Amino acid sequence: MSRAGESLYRVLGLEKGASSEEIKKAYRKLALKYHPDKNPENPEAVEKFKEINNANATLNDENKRKIYDEYGSMGLYVAEQFGEESVKYYFLMSKWWFKCRPPEDEDAYKYVNPEDLEAQIQAEAEDTQTPIVVQPLPAAAGEEPLPDASLRTDA
Repeated sequence: MSRAGESLYRVLGLEKGASSEEIKKAYRKLALKYHPDKNPENPEAVEKFKEINNANATLNDENKRKIYDEYGSMGLYVAEQFGEESVKYYFLMSKWWFKCRPPEDEDAYKYVNPEDLEAQIQAEAEDTQTPIVVQPLPAAAGEEPLPDASLRTDA
């Protein structure tokens, strides 16, 4: 986006996907028209000239143009802040499906007290424990016995 909120292509009077030759041609035409030396009394022409230069600089750089075409002005800002190679990762991480949020429907989201949750987990664990049906073997000479026979897992 330009500072005025226009598409960079529109600043140059072009449609998205214009060739580099069309961009150069439009830039030269507008730069001559709005050059500060040709419009010394017009401060708006100076601002327009800056917009035209910015649009030309972005659209003539192959990497910047690719980022702008895919992600818009926000992509250019991210490239400036984090580097051009980080832009796609920034937008990937910004997608709604990547973020962890509670559901929009308040009825679907139910608060659970952590103590209640712990009690529920312990109750489920007690229900699923199988009793030990094999008598523990005595420890062999030189071995230390297990402190608690219920900790054995080789049932």
